[in-house]
Amino acid sequence: MASNKTMMQYFEWYLPNDGFWWKRCAAKAPNLAGLGITDIWLPPAYKGTSQEDVGYGVYDLYDLGEFDQKGTVRTKYGTKEEYIEAVKAFHEEGIRVYADIVLNHRMGGEEEEDVKAVPVSPENRYEQIGDEQVVRVWSKFAYPGRKGKYSRFVWDHTHFTGTDWDEISKEKGKIYRFTGKNWDPDTDPEFGNFDYLMGMNVDMDNPEVVGELKKWLKWYLKETDVDGLRLDAVKHISFPFYRDFLSDIRKETHKDYPAVGEYWSGDLGRLLYYLDSVDNAMSLFDVALHFNFFHAAEAGGDYDMRQLLSGTLVSERPENAVTFVDNHDTQLGQSLQSFVADWFKPLAYAVILLRQEGVPCVFYADYYGNPAHNRPLVPNLGKLIKLRHSYAYGEQQDCFDNEHIVGWVRRGDKEHTGSGIAVVLSNAESGSCRMEMGTAFSGTSFYDALGSSEEPVVIDEEGFGEFSVGERSVSVWVQEEALEDLTVNE
Repeated sequence: MASNKTMMQYFEWYLPNDGFWWKRCAAKAPNLAGLGITDIWLPPAYKGTSQEDVGYGVYDLYDLGEFDQKGTVRTKYGTKEEYIEAVKAFHEEGIRVYADIVLNHRMGGEEEEDVKAVPVSPENRYEQIGDEQVVRVWSKFAYPGRKGKYSRFVWDHTHFTGTDWDEISKEKGKIYRFTGKNWDPDTDPEFGNFDYLMGMNVDMDNPEVVGELKKWLKWYLKETDVDGLRLDAVKHISFPFYRDFLSDIRKETHKDYPAVGEYWSGDLGRLLYYLDSVDNAMSLFDVALHFNFFHAAEAGGDYDMRQLLSGTLVSERPENAVTFVDNHDTQLGQSLQSFVADWFKPLAYAVILLRQEGVPCVFYADYYGNPAHNRPLVPNLGKLIKLRHSYAYGEQQDCFDNEHIVGWVRRGDKEHTGSGIAVVLSNAESGSCRMEMGTAFSGTSFYDALGSSEEPVVIDEEGFGEFSVGERSVSVWVQEEALEDLTVNE
């Protein structure tokens, strides 16, 4: 019996650096499978610039916690062996594992090189703001700790297009483009050209680089047995790169690895343009929907809930949309901070989990909370995930005709016993939506699974019910048998 696909981002920015994360993942696999999680996105598993690195300051893609490099053998999360065991544990529970793939940059080179470069404006990367000069950059990556195991490829300045640090001048806030190199024009147009992001910027037009990255990913997929790819910072990488790269990898491995890209823009037009540029070779996180949630939470009762899905990827191209509420980058204190206010999060999660369009991605810190940073868990999130897994099936019909109270029904199907739900959201006063469940439910009593209302709703002879919701909250109405199945084992 098929179930709704549900992903969980199983990490957040502020995890402890104790080396036990992969073991915790393995231990939680049975609980997550019982909850209804079908896919897990794990953090970058390779060696960063230090043991504290979350995984995005990439040093060595081949070092998954196996070699003594950057002052440590293990990564923040553990060892290579423990990572592979975690993947196996998820597989034993029928959960697919997505690896976090970070190809845009390298950091922490062991040797300096003197390179000719020109400084460019951080506000317009096409604008040269000084004369050509010699800069001393950390561009040599020979990985002496690995001693050539898995790959003898040595990175030097010819494999990069620029950097943000000159060891000679030691001036902060500058970006340097190497002489003879150009920013790739097929990237996001923010700052004139957003090819450069951080560290040593990898040159995706260099055939040696492309060959090495293909070799690495095929090694990684075979070595770890992961099932899918989360692609970091795709707006900063030549758009044709992933179109060709993913096509080649899938052909050479004879596996159609699914991929979801992070294109950080709330502009739907840019998301659609990227998908067209890569021939829909991947899904994208629906950043536009995230920002709708963020603005709705900030505006409160001044937000028109009828616009909640407007201008979003999930409304325009649902087959390519991975929906989310928050992630590690939107957390408080992060560079993309846009954390959805606590009161609105149950409403937002009801939207991504209980509607038929898109694949939802639940954030670890929303499910478990983050007491170390005074962040609560999202109330009833476990119930919402279980409701999706077991009961959110069938034809969907919307009730989006009120600026403060909106809702929808899912009319169930024969394959999922007890399926069929009604969902109502309010960002202001309490109220209700009169919605049609269908005459097949006539005489059936529905109950609020989230406990806001004690009185049942009985479906009338015409198949309609008046489903209520409290002030600034969400109610999910289910049949009585479903109530007994919503216990969540953490």
